[in-house]
Amino acid sequence: MALTITDVCINCDVCEPVCPNQAIFQGEEIYEIEPGKCTQCVGHFEQPQCIRVCPVECIIPSPRHPETAQQLLEKYRRLTSNVPAKTDTRDNNNLLFESG
Repeated sequence: MALTITDVCINCDVCEPVCPNQAIFQGEEIYEIEPGKCTQCVGHFEQPQCIRVCPVECIIPSPRHPETAQQLLEKYRRLTSNVPAKTDTRDNNNLLFESG
């Protein structure tokens, strides 16, 4: 599922530049995530980079946008249509990631 940023966000600016899909943007009060662009970094990294760098742990899966690992991989492929498909592997959280 897409990720969301909770109101615990301190606007530290570390999440926005690490998002490979440019899904994170400054909202009215806190940073927000565009669910149509968020793939939880599937296809790019082994773990969501915004979660990795967030100092206050305010980024969580969005209950409003449930998606399977396969759907996240398909979204990644749509967003990066010029990238050829690669071999799928599974990480410890059973999310699909692409290996090179």
